[in-house]
Amino acid sequence: MILQATPTVSDWHFPNMPAHRAQEGDTDGETSPQADVLVAEPEVAKPPMYAVVMYNDNYTPMEFVVYILQSEFRHSMDSAVEIMLTIHNSSKGIAGIYPKDIAETKAKKVNSLAHREGYPLLTQIEPHQGE
Repeated sequence: MILQATPTVSDWHFPNMPAHRAQEGDTDGETSPQADVLVAEPEVAKPPMYAVVMYNDNYTPMEFVVYILQSEFRHSMDSAVEIMLTIHNSSKGIAGIYPKDIAETKAKKVNSLAHREGYPLLTQIEPHQGE
């Protein structure tokens, strides 16, 4: 019969203690490695925000733009009309401000809806230097 010594494998919770001892909670009177670790509050940063920008094209009907602003960006009728007029008069306007993945999804969905309806409405995202 061949006997093999069990290898000493450390548990990541107790890096200086063999795994079998760490699981049993046996420290032999030693100071627990956990006592030496200071736990800091995690630093949580706000995600970078992106503006969903709609561009004027002189072909897409204003009613369609208002519909998109209400259905996809949840604006009220008054807010949607105001944004639509900004797009019409300034060549572009911000439909909403979101984290990057949400902004990309909304822009792609709006472009797809416009294309499906036969309108050349263009919506893109831009980094937003926000408040």
